[in-house]
Amino acid sequence: MSGYRGEDEYDYLFKLVLIGDSGVGKSNLLSRFTKNEFNLESKSTIGVEFATKSHKLDGKVIKAQIWDTAGQERYRAITSAYYRGAVGALLVYDVTRHSTFQNVERWLKELRDHTDPNIVVMLIGNKSDLRHLVAVSTDDGKALAEKESLYFMETSALEATNVEKAFTEVLTQIYRIVSKKPVEAGDKGGASGIPSQGETINVKGDTSAWKKIGCCSS
Repeated sequence: MSGYRGEDEYDYLFKLVLIGDSGVGKSNLLSRFTKNEFNLESKSTIGVEFATKSHKLDGKVIKAQIWDTAGQERYRAITSAYYRGAVGALLVYDVTRHSTFQNVERWLKELRDHTDPNIVVMLIGNKSDLRHLVAVSTDDGKALAEKESLYFMETSALEATNVEKAFTEVLTQIYRIVSKKPVEAGDKGGASGIPSQGETINVKGDTSAWKKIGCCSS
């Protein structure tokens, strides 16, 4: 492998979740970001799926572990295990289907019921390439994001518009929260304040460290 060790070495591991109605393009956003692929024939995801991608920030390697809903959202059966440990979320609706936008608040409630209050959430209006079919205006998306204190972006997984930008913005915002206040000495990370390799910031649903890190961020 000529000395390449990139996949195994990272400074931070952040779990992100993709949520939103079935068919809004969550899986294609994931494959576009992690593999730069898009599949027009993609079927609903079945089984648990996640992908990883590393990103450099301030000289640190951030590894994103991004979970896809695996088709469970069709049955409203997403379990607490799916959300456990998540420090970021991308809440996706389809700009051509107003019902998917109306359901955003239900998704947001579920997310907030299962995750730490400091979770970084990006509202995404996907399929922006279908401009002639748009049923949800950019202004409506922005207004909801402002009301709920979310980040907001319109994307096209098909045209690769803003996909990388959306994911990296979420990772950047999480990193800013985490790096503002190191985890206290005495935690497993030791006096360095940097979580040991492979340690997630929010391990096994124990959000105490995350709360300590995020409580004072502005």
